[in-house]
Amino acid sequence: MEDVLTVYALPYDAKRPVVCMDEKPLQLLDHKRKAMPMERGKPLREDSEYVRRGTCSIFMFNEPLGGYRYVDAKEHRTKVDWAHQVKRLVDEDYPDVDTILLVMDNLNTHKLGSLYSAFAPEEAFRIASRIEIHYTPKHGSWLNMAECELSALTSQCLATRRLPDLETVSREISTWCRERNARQKGIDWQFKTADARIKLKRLYPVIKE
Repeated sequence: MEDVLTVYALPYDAKRPVVCMDEKPLQLLDHKRKAMPMERGKPLREDSEYVRRGTCSIFMFNEPLGGYRYVDAKEHRTKVDWAHQVKRLVDEDYPDVDTILLVMDNLNTHKLGSLYSAFAPEEAFRIASRIEIHYTPKHGSWLNMAECELSALTSQCLATRRLPDLETVSREISTWCRERNARQKGIDWQFKTADARIKLKRLYPVIKE
């Protein structure tokens, strides 16, 4: 926990950006019956019944101090999917930085070994050498600021309508992402290491003399 909080307390460094990463599943839902469009004096009317169209996975990358986020939707969230997302992060979002400080939970796919499952050893090593991983502790995923962005995405975009397929999801989240980046919306993180040592004292080991 203190490792992540120490990373969050670092001053902004364009050459060593702090990026938080998280992911979540999303159920694809379609209308069972065509909705009745909005009219003067009448709201949009939708049937409560819906049709399940499977699921997809949302990947969120967020740089809190830079006011930047990237969100993508894929059919799955395997280790190969994660590896390709990290490659994109390194080569497209931050091609000129020295090191990306990547904060994320300790999911079994979030390992450097996943890069070697997706790419040749030389390429996997090249990507791995560009990132410095900082894991949130077990049961401590709330320390991941990407969760804040996923929460905003869910409430502002995903939960407000039925999204029937991956193409629709990708279009909607891309629009949300562009608008949020244009506003340069950041996260004002207030929880510090000193706060953790007081408020979460029960989580620290007790040393008996």
